Amino acid sequence: MKKIYEFTNRDIISIRGFTREEIDYILKVSRMMEPLAEKGSDMLRGKVLAELFFEPSTRTMLSFQTAMYKLGGNVIGFAEPGVSSVWKGESLADTVRVVENYSDVIVLRHPLEGAARLAAEYAKVPVINAGSGAEEHPTQALLDLYTILKYKGGIDGLSIILMGDLRYGRTVHSLAYALSLYDVDLHLVSPDLLRMRKEVIEDIKGYIKVTEHRDLMEVLPDADVLYVTRIQKERFPDLGEYEKVKGSYVIDLNVLKKARNDLIVLHPLPRVDEIAVEVDSTSFAKYFEQARNGVIVRMALLALVLGAIK
Repeated sequence: MKKIYEFTNRDIISIRGFTREEIDYILKVSRMMEPLAEKGSDMLRGKVLAELFFEPSTRTMLSFQTAMYKLGGNVIGFAEPGVSSVWKGESLADTVRVVENYSDVIVLRHPLEGAARLAAEYAKVPVINAGSGAEEHPTQALLDLYTILKYKGGIDGLSIILMGDLRYGRTVHSLAYALSLYDVDLHLVSPDLLRMRKEVIEDIKGYIKVTEHRDLMEVLPDADVLYVTRIQKERFPDLGEYEKVKGSYVIDLNVLKKARNDLIVLHPLPRVDEIAVEVDSTSFAKYFEQARNGVIVRMALLALVLGAIK
């Protein structure tokens, strides 16, 4: 008997709201979207996506727009709160309750943790979290998993490194939670100041093997996946602390001499100086393909949430 998953009108706030079976199904639907990303579809014709971006974004915002257009839908919204009624003092709750009248799904990015959850409490249409403070970024985790699956052929059995800003990096929080549903060895590499949040480690260590390191070379030679993040200057309450850790790790060809030939290097982007440009032309680099996969996975999510695919 075919398993039925309930995604229609579902909020996507945290990766922790999904079972492994549900994530595997999303990845399966994502694979189905590959040809539609090329030729397009009208499965969401007449549907409207509202993007409410209270923080700067390039990849997430544009990939959601592209995903909606590829499926025949339309997009409204703003990418700068200064051009909206938020500038006049309108609350997030009121903004959401107004925008739901114009749209079928809301994609929200906000600098405050918990903002997406709050929006979902007020909205009558599904809300998708496109980044909530330093908390989570669930759709990024899904496209990260899809990229790993695509280039490694599977997720179980892999040795995966998350490196860089593990304290403020919302992408690594969501990815760590997602990976805890699989049989992987997870290695966390960061300066002491930017270690993974204790609550994340406490939540996942009962499910998978997790180790923390300061030295990348302790774990790089045996790794299958190296997930690099930038040191996020904008998240530091004290810029003096940022100055202490910026440039802590740089991945270049010399570093990658110690890696396996089939290692893949991922990055949620944007990068600053943590991956040298010389790496871009190597077989290790998969971060630009990873960005493309954002369209594929978000097409799948929109189709599921809006009921076009059951």
